[in-house]
Amino acid sequence: MIDFVIPWVDGSDKAWQKEREKYAAGFGSDNSQVRYRDWDNLQYWFRGAEKFAPWVHKIHFITWGHVPGWLDTANPKLNIVKHTDYIPKEYLPTFNSHTIELNMHRIPGLSEQFVYFNDDMFLTSPVKEEDFFKNGLPRDTFALNVICYGKDTAGFFNANDMTLVNTHFEKNVQQKKYWKKWFHPANGMKNVLRTCLLMPWQWFGGFYYGHLPECYLKSTLEEVWEQEGDTLDHTCRCTFRENTNVNQWVFKFWQLAGGNFLPITWKRGKCFHIHEDIKPAVEAILRQRYAMICLNDTNGTTDWEAKKEEIIEAFEQILPEKSSFEKGSRQ
Repeated sequence: MIDFVIPWVDGSDKAWQKEREKYAAGFGSDNSQVRYRDWDNLQYWFRGAEKFAPWVHKIHFITWGHVPGWLDTANPKLNIVKHTDYIPKEYLPTFNSHTIELNMHRIPGLSEQFVYFNDDMFLTSPVKEEDFFKNGLPRDTFALNVICYGKDTAGFFNANDMTLVNTHFEKNVQQKKYWKKWFHPANGMKNVLRTCLLMPWQWFGGFYYGHLPECYLKSTLEEVWEQEGDTLDHTCRCTFRENTNVNQWVFKFWQLAGGNFLPITWKRGKCFHIHEDIKPAVEAILRQRYAMICLNDTNGTTDWEAKKEEIIEAFEQILPEKSSFEKGSRQ
């Protein structure tokens, strides 16, 4: 059984805004509207999940408490999960996406194998269960990488993640155990080359990541909490994201370092960072070029309303029919 997990927030909810404002003073980037504005395309996430991954066992929809008016909450495949349903009360209220993600293993009824989506990640062509898990292992692309810092990047979080990984895994030891996975052709020759070039470095400097849906074992989250509970607890006690935090990629990096994965091509998906030119993202949707895409909103997104309409029109072309997760569906 494979579950999907997706968090969502209605940034226009007045009650949510009021509670957030009580805690928001002094926080900069996390207080940006870009992190919460709604592209009005969530229904296409559900349509894509139903059409392209009909095998999914359960969809766990994480929410502060609000749900879209069109969502059929009676759908047997849907589990509405409020923050209060699974996040320990000492971490609430939270407006820190890391807290929401780090506690996913506590979701009631969550399967051992699950795929985590951000609400800007979509399925745009058919996928099989084996694309996410095979022989009980998560599918992932392996490549050593270097953590880089830049303005408005996740560099701080990734570096914190790698500190934990390097505390528990010796690079040379893991390479000897899992060299077949590290240098498997499915990773892509560029990634294999990147790994080769970074082999002389003693530590794990980082791992490749494509900002796409992540495949996790619930037991991985439980293991990291058992081994590094104090560090995760520190992050979860931050009401908003802070540079001292770790994020959910610590679980991905933990699985990669521990050899707990099976290689798969990185070309199955692509992340589009929305700036001025939205044409590549629109064309990728219309041509269904990838199995999954990410439409990453940025501070550089211009003419937001117009771009939102272009994205909606593209999704409507490939997913015009309502899913059974929408009220009034004919299914």
